[in-house]
Amino acid sequence: MMIVKLAPRPTFVIRGILAALLPLSLTATAAAENRPFSAWFKYGGEIDATWDVAGDPARPTFVSIRRKSAEIQSADQRGTLRRVLVLYPRSSSAYDIAITKILSVFESKGQNAEFTVINFELNHVRGKETIQFAEKSKFDLIFAMGSESTAWLYDNYRGGDIPVVSVCSKDPVELGQMKDYDSGSRTNFAFTSLNMPVEVQLAYVMEFKPDLKNLAILVDSKNISAVQTQAEPVAARARKQGIQVYMGTVQNPAKASEELAQIIPDAVRTMQKNDFDLSKSIFLITGSTTVFREIKTINEKAGRIPVVSMIPEIVTAGQNTAVLAVGISFESNAHLAAVYGTDILSGRSDPGQLKVGIVSPPDIAVSFLKAREIGLRVPFRFFETATFVYDYEGQPARTVGRKSN
Repeated sequence: MMIVKLAPRPTFVIRGILAALLPLSLTATAAAENRPFSAWFKYGGEIDATWDVAGDPARPTFVSIRRKSAEIQSADQRGTLRRVLVLYPRSSSAYDIAITKILSVFESKGQNAEFTVINFELNHVRGKETIQFAEKSKFDLIFAMGSESTAWLYDNYRGGDIPVVSVCSKDPVELGQMKDYDSGSRTNFAFTSLNMPVEVQLAYVMEFKPDLKNLAILVDSKNISAVQTQAEPVAARARKQGIQVYMGTVQNPAKASEELAQIIPDAVRTMQKNDFDLSKSIFLITGSTTVFREIKTINEKAGRIPVVSMIPEIVTAGQNTAVLAVGISFESNAHLAAVYGTDILSGRSDPGQLKVGIVSPPDIAVSFLKAREIGLRVPFRFFETATFVYDYEGQPARTVGRKSN
């Protein structure tokens, strides 16, 4: 198991170029006016102080980011220039967090790299063209952003010449991409995981609610990685421990709010059969974007039943939040992936020999506003070890960044 400590966000550096695809005359001003990529590519605002983010209106799925002239340093000062491709399948707030952290880590480690970010929109032909472009342009590394990009690259580029590191991707062992957590892939792939080991995830849930009788798991049926690596394994283990499991599965992501408005009351009625006052029941949110973005609906229908998330970012300021989250944050996972990437580029690591990267201990987030609202007492250990704490007014009381190792 890989242990990673996060660093506070320093100013980050990215140099992106699309020499064959993007006119060199495109300036940050023009990019700011056009922003052809703004529907799918976002990032931490600190970048704009040092970098020009450029897109091409003719190619809205490409992004180039260049350092402002005043910040340019010579290659001799920063080492050999490395070219990095980041492959997106679509837009996601998780990816916004991840790319920002990757850039931060590359800068903090002094890695001289230029990044090209491409959204292949899960189009097989476009994906193949992107790989051909990467090989022809002699890229040194590919970050597979999200489970969908990782799965596509695994099926279509396993054994390729360019190393691949997964980011914001679910458990590769549960998905059949790795045989275990301790052996390397022996290919050009290095995997990281957004998932905690199932037994650890459930152990935290049981510590939070030792007399748990009912666990309602909310998941998007179309999010295969969330179903296979989170919902089903947790459900199986919970049942072995004598816990009644209710699988709340959204069938149509476009109508997630409407479906959840029916799923959750149905679950509540089922749970009341063996837990009349619902004091021994929990709703558990998986890493399904279409589910966790409906946190307001989930809270309204769950009433006083605690809503716990596997994704720390779902605990936020204000009322539209889970009461508790235990898991690996997008930022933590991206930090680990970036470390893997810089180690590969520097020659310190072989991608095929790296173990599955799992951040430990997990990130814990607590909302005392939500806890008071539903009459819940949060165990002291969760508060003591929490990375993110929101007070009784729903304001950030602790956002502890882990110091870099």
